[in-house]
Amino acid sequence: MAQPRLVPIDRPDVAPLPITSRLRSQLVYFRSAADTPGIPPLGPNEYWIAREEVERALNEGVILLVSPLDSEHQTEVELSEEQEALLDWLHRNQVQHVRVSE
Repeated sequence: MAQPRLVPIDRPDVAPLPITSRLRSQLVYFRSAADTPGIPPLGPNEYWIAREEVERALNEGVILLVSPLDSEHQTEVELSEEQEALLDWLHRNQVQHVRVSE
């Protein structure tokens, strides 16, 4: 099985980022809501991860998770090293639109 990688759609000059299957399953924690203004139409396996959220998560060192059982409350979860490396790659390369390629 090939290792998944993130292909930067909005920055084709940036090399794809190899990621683990575990991090691939966590991309939903970082994606922007589909109804967020300014997000282009997304294809299969594509994510928009807003620059502002990347910066917030890097500055605070946490991600905010919403429980499907209680959408009114959020839980702060400390970033793992792998998640922080992903956010750093997004921030450093100014990438927001990615596609998972396997």
